[in-house]
Amino acid sequence: MAMVDEPLYPIAVLIDELKNDDIQLRLNSIRRLSTIARALGEERTRKELIPFLSENNDDDDEVLLAMAEELGVFIPYVGGVEHAHVLLPPLETLCTVEETCVRDKAVESLCRIGSQMRESDLVDWFVPLVKRLAAGEWFTARVSACGLFHIAYSSAPEMLKAELRSIYSQLCQDDMPMVRRSAATNLGKFAATVESTYLKSDIMSIFDDLTQDDQDSVRLLAVEGCAALGKLLEPQDCVAHILPVIVNFSQDKSWRVRYMVANQLYELCEAVGPEPTRTDLVPAYVRLLRDNEAEVRIAAAGKVTKFCRILSPELAIQHILPCVKELSSDSSQHVRSALASVIMGMAPVLGKDATIEHLLPIFLSLLKDEFPDVRLNIISKLDQVNQVIGIDLLSQSLLPAIVELAEDRHWRVRLAIIEYIPLLASQLGIGFFDDKLGALCMQWLQDKVYSIRDAAANNLKRLAEEFGPEWAMQHIIPQVLDMTTSPHYLYRMTILRAISLLAPVMGSEITCSKLLPVVITATKDRVPNIKFNVAKVLQSLIPIVDHSVVEKTIRPSLVELAEDPDVDVRFYANQALQSIDNVMMSG
Repeated sequence: MAMVDEPLYPIAVLIDELKNDDIQLRLNSIRRLSTIARALGEERTRKELIPFLSENNDDDDEVLLAMAEELGVFIPYVGGVEHAHVLLPPLETLCTVEETCVRDKAVESLCRIGSQMRESDLVDWFVPLVKRLAAGEWFTARVSACGLFHIAYSSAPEMLKAELRSIYSQLCQDDMPMVRRSAATNLGKFAATVESTYLKSDIMSIFDDLTQDDQDSVRLLAVEGCAALGKLLEPQDCVAHILPVIVNFSQDKSWRVRYMVANQLYELCEAVGPEPTRTDLVPAYVRLLRDNEAEVRIAAAGKVTKFCRILSPELAIQHILPCVKELSSDSSQHVRSALASVIMGMAPVLGKDATIEHLLPIFLSLLKDEFPDVRLNIISKLDQVNQVIGIDLLSQSLLPAIVELAEDRHWRVRLAIIEYIPLLASQLGIGFFDDKLGALCMQWLQDKVYSIRDAAANNLKRLAEEFGPEWAMQHIIPQVLDMTTSPHYLYRMTILRAISLLAPVMGSEITCSKLLPVVITATKDRVPNIKFNVAKVLQSLIPIVDHSVVEKTIRPSLVELAEDPDVDVRFYANQALQSIDNVMMSG
């Protein structure tokens, strides 16, 4: 059916489908509300469609969610911003349903519409809606109301503003913890719109109530409010009001609240400034690093580098390092893993001497950790340490551990080491690399795990790019060619893969003289898997070598493979021959 006819026919159908028993049809219709609205025109949309949606007591959450989403972008279909208020009633109804995601979407849509409404309309329509929801009998309405205050507040006249502040204060003391949670979550947004005179008086007293709530889930959300409020207050007020709360929260009886403090600590430090951080927050942080709950220690350990950046190296060495040493042998592997992922970043903060004295032993113990993730996290950040202590020390202290990991029984650890090799190579230089790591790179080509062999082939290519074709000609190509006669066909396959990756880096001459003969010999292999991979490799070599070589050497081999008894070998050989013909045509 042509697009032009589309609006005329389906409208009646779509409107009927809104009432259909089949949920899928109702959903389709809701998702195409904008089509219905365009066809009805702005006036009929306002007078017929929106009232119909307000009365639409659909009980399926999926349909309601789609409706809440659609209405958020509906202003153009009801006649623009001056008529935006007609969209409020259906969304108000959706704010009271039981399903949380429908309410959240309805609040999001209301905020979107409210932020576009004219000030007078906000006062006439939006503020009353917020007040109705806040006074709702059912807790769902009151939960939704909390998310709308920041839109309603800024355009309200003085009297209404005072009323809105007092309503919000009541919501923070609501009987239902769900409502208090919502009030705590939205406090930062609301506070950002409140004038600074009331910020200290009204908002801070609301905040104090929330921080002393008997439900840990409310206190936990109040922690997030600390950072948001801290950014709004003057530094001295922040120290007076927010700092004591943070220090108390770091000793809260609920581990979830302490976890939240540990997670937010860096933002909280930014809020209170450097001096109070040193005097008050360092002891709090040390307590969190030594918390008896592993989850809290994980969150705190993950922030150790960020926290040290705020402090002077002396303070970090004096207070934080002893905790770091304890954490490096923590009973929980997840704590050690979190520490390993950030500890390398401490090297630049502490400087060379302190790194050598204090951090290197910790790195070494984590590199020898029994848990692969801990070792991995250290390996992947070695360059940060190299910049601080230099390559000689790094190679003496950490390289033996790296070589050990290269033969680790967990293949993922071996894989991480391989992926790190080119970076190590560029940092260590050619001479060092040849001595210590060259042999490893060849050894991996014969690993039992395919992913390792594949990564090893890629690794050779990256090394050839890093050190240049001449180096590769001496150190890589001879060893690779030696392995072509390996008795195991899977290893022979890896060599073919390595050749196809190395050829573009090595260039036409070396490919023709050294690599191509090996591939041609492999066309006589007895294993079909090898032969069809040979066909693939030959295809990849076509653009690299001269045209005469293609005709004299590659084409005859492919013609031979195209008559192989195995169907896959024939397929790939023909594909490669097709590729030669295409090159000829375009050439």
